[in-house]
Amino acid sequence: GGRFRSRAVSGGAIAPKIAEKRELKLKVVKAVFNELNAIAQSEVKKNEKFTIPQLVVLKLKHKPARKAGTKVMFGKEVRVAAKPASKVVKAFPAKALKASI
Repeated sequence: GGRFRSRAVSGGAIAPKIAEKRELKLKVVKAVFNELNAIAQSEVKKNEKFTIPQLVVLKLKHKPARKAGTKVMFGKEVRVAAKPASKVVKAFPAKALKASI
């Protein structure tokens, strides 16, 4: 049979869990998350990087524009459409998180 896998904590369940553990009001924990979100957005926009200590590093990646044409993928010629340059936010585990796994 398949291995038993525990279910991950959903995004909505994290705040109540922290509130309960730290004996804080749920409203306060949600406000902290909202503030963290706002800071992360402005920092990534401004400095192209944001770190939540011991957890994750967010980095802004610039993807160059792509011309339309043909590309060889897995030994086959594939037609590719043109794409404008774009920005993508990537997340990388922080050293402490990587070390804990």
